[in-house]
Amino acid sequence: MSVEPEAATPVLLAGVRDEFVTRPWMSPDRHWPAYPGLIGGRDLEAGGTWLAADPAGRRVAALLNGEGAAAPAGRRHSRGELPLLAAAAGELPPLDLSWYDPFHLVLGGLDGVRLWSWDGETLSEEKLPEGVHGIVNSGWDRSEGRPRTAWFVPRFARAVRPGWTTGGSSERFWGEWLDPASGAGMPLDDPRALVMRRRLPDGRVFASLSVTLVALAEEGLRYDFCPQPDDTATWHEIDVSWSRPAEPVRRARG
Repeated sequence: MSVEPEAATPVLLAGVRDEFVTRPWMSPDRHWPAYPGLIGGRDLEAGGTWLAADPAGRRVAALLNGEGAAAPAGRRHSRGELPLLAAAAGELPPLDLSWYDPFHLVLGGLDGVRLWSWDGETLSEEKLPEGVHGIVNSGWDRSEGRPRTAWFVPRFARAVRPGWTTGGSSERFWGEWLDPASGAGMPLDDPRALVMRRRLPDGRVFASLSVTLVALAEEGLRYDFCPQPDDTATWHEIDVSWSRPAEPVRRARG
């Protein structure tokens, strides 16, 4: 996450979704009749999303699973509804958080970026200062102590910041940001890899299923999506101006 209030694009988000490859999902679109202004990828197992964008409000909300005490199974709600609620409201609305497993919820807007973290017992809220920040499952990695953030945050910080342009390819808009967002060519099994793939002892595969780039500016919201992180040719801009027919269900290769 990059925050630079005086820049042409004050807020930039690069988000990687790591999940089991057998979990079905759909590419970003206006999937939720209850939230007609929001766009995001849809998780077909629970119905929510890992990231929701509000083009009209110039807002984006992204979810990461956290660490801590899980919610009781009998009353657990999907965390995938949280980005929808936050993007629509412009804040984390009052909720009974005991319904949710631990999470980190990032909400970016032209007024800045906030981070809520819930560990199953306590909710904290922080505002991110100017700069480039890495947020992982343990939360805001201020010291860049995790391998992913230690290697990639400095590379995003050194890359020329995208300015605002209308239209054009992902490569034209994002420029030097596209390489680190695509994994910078690092092997998928490297502990530092932003785009990763792991086969677990039980045979299941956990991998980066997609990558998202979002830019917020007074002029609008730019949303680019890569549904096959191992193929940079699949980067494309999501049209946020109108609703298209939903794309087919996607499953990553096992």
